[in-house]
Amino acid sequence: MMASILSFRAAVLMFIAGLIWGIVMGISQDHSTMPAHAHLNLLGWVSLFLFGIYYHLHPAVDLNRLALVQVWIWIVGTIVLTIGVGLVHSGHAVGEPIAAVSSLVVLADTLLFGWLVFRREPDSEKWSTRAPAGGVSSIHGLQ
Repeated sequence: MMASILSFRAAVLMFIAGLIWGIVMGISQDHSTMPAHAHLNLLGWVSLFLFGIYYHLHPAVDLNRLALVQVWIWIVGTIVLTIGVGLVHSGHAVGEPIAAVSSLVVLADTLLFGWLVFRREPDSEKWSTRAPAGGVSSIHGLQ
């Protein structure tokens, strides 16, 4: 499976979970876990969807096994972090080390994503947008 597809699918599932969670908070009038709900929506829905867009726009990275690992780590880290933050904000101190460790996992995974973004793609010359000799611009390898 490509990293972009996994990112999009996981983002949609987390968005649905976040919507349901928000509706339940509204109905119950108990917003104590709102910070965890926000983490799920931002890290799960927004970040995963943005990862999916990046990977889709960069096919060489999308097919890289490390990109798939990055997305899986993000999914697990986001779920565990959301649980930890939810526990903390619902009065359970046991959530503090869970939130702390999973925050570090998400940070490390952010650095991995950054490395995937900044490293040179294997076929970057093929997709160059620089003008070739003769002055005609090349877009996506088409001349």
